[in-house]
Amino acid sequence: MTEGAITSKLIAFSVPLILSSVLQLLFNAADVIVVGRFAGDNSLAAVGSTSSLINLLVNLFQGLSIGTNVVAANYFGAGKKQCLQQTVHTAMLLSVFSGILLTALGVAGAKLLLRMMQAPEEVLNLAAKYLQIYFGGITATMIYNFGSALLRAKGDTKRPLYILFAAGIINLLLNLLFVIAFRMDVAGVALATVISQCFAAALITVILTRETDDFRITVRKLHIDRDIFIRILKIGLPAGFQGIMFSFSNVIIQSSINTFGSTVIAGNSAGISIEGFVYTSMNGFSQGTLTFTSQNMGAGKKDRIKRAAVISQFIVIVIGLVLGNAVVFFSRGLLGIFSKNPMVIDAGVQRLKIVCSTYALCGMMDCMGNTVRGTGHSVLPMAVTLVGACGLRLLWIATVFQIPQFHSCFTIFLSYPISWVLTWIAHLICFAAVLRRNEG
Repeated sequence: MTEGAITSKLIAFSVPLILSSVLQLLFNAADVIVVGRFAGDNSLAAVGSTSSLINLLVNLFQGLSIGTNVVAANYFGAGKKQCLQQTVHTAMLLSVFSGILLTALGVAGAKLLLRMMQAPEEVLNLAAKYLQIYFGGITATMIYNFGSALLRAKGDTKRPLYILFAAGIINLLLNLLFVIAFRMDVAGVALATVISQCFAAALITVILTRETDDFRITVRKLHIDRDIFIRILKIGLPAGFQGIMFSFSNVIIQSSINTFGSTVIAGNSAGISIEGFVYTSMNGFSQGTLTFTSQNMGAGKKDRIKRAAVISQFIVIVIGLVLGNAVVFFSRGLLGIFSKNPMVIDAGVQRLKIVCSTYALCGMMDCMGNTVRGTGHSVLPMAVTLVGACGLRLLWIATVFQIPQFHSCFTIFLSYPISWVLTWIAHLICFAAVLRRNEG
């Protein structure tokens, strides 16, 4: 990524990332569709209402995988082979420890956390069962995430795509078997996810043990290198903490939506599943920009970083506007795949009309934030996101939403585009400041 045409390199790197995310969403949507069509709206609401809580618990460690990607890409771009080897082994051992800790948190705290989110009684037990099984196998998810982050650091986004495709097929087949044939309801969906993630973790581990370069894993070399670990933490913890606070604001939003009943929850869950396809299409270029910036920072090529920032912004604007408004146009037909209940569809349409029509703003925000993060300044985008996106949404829920005439789902959803545009402006200012300081 440190040589040649920028646009073609970004596209070649990012498209497999987008396809990986789209595949993941397709299989996640299959979970929701199968449980919604064959187990009912309460089961659909139970599975859908857990997504923000799962993200809240997982995002800290997802941040560490981002830190792994930045550190490994930086060493790879700088040609520091020994440091790269230490990063690979530190990261993979860290993924196992992360998974074990998440299992303890998720299994023990599932029902308590759901009660704090005001989950309706009719979906509480179903949602708790789903979470406990899901987090029972979360170590496999962490191994795959850290492993794929390492492969992305050297520009390999194709093999993680192939692994995800194979794991997704397994997930889909097991969904049909467990939910339709065995009548396992939400437990079947969760178990299918765990089994497919174990498969993905096994494949990514085999690939890394057979690499012929400095990304190769050797069991006897697995250890936590103190200096590498600290560097991963410096970049990953702010990104993870940002993710946690972002998810926390979404948990508060989900809690507010929960007060409108299971029908609205189900419609909102279906809407989230659909809008995710637009988000991941933009986020693929955001992740590509992160790795591109990291490698070029390691190589000391600042001009390529500037050009990539402009190109990636243009790309996500086009993707967001085209796909987002396409989703709005076909919203009723898309939501009808998840549920035949007209009230559920109406609730989903309301969300999609507001969120997807303005989704380009979210892509611009994320892409600019990752550009700043790729330069090694991870605390700055974290602070901006906490204030601009998370803080503003929490303030909105605590003030505007509490006014009787504005106490509606429409008001809740309006907080998204407002927070996106303000946070993007702040990220843009930070990027300009970082460039001036580096050039000075």
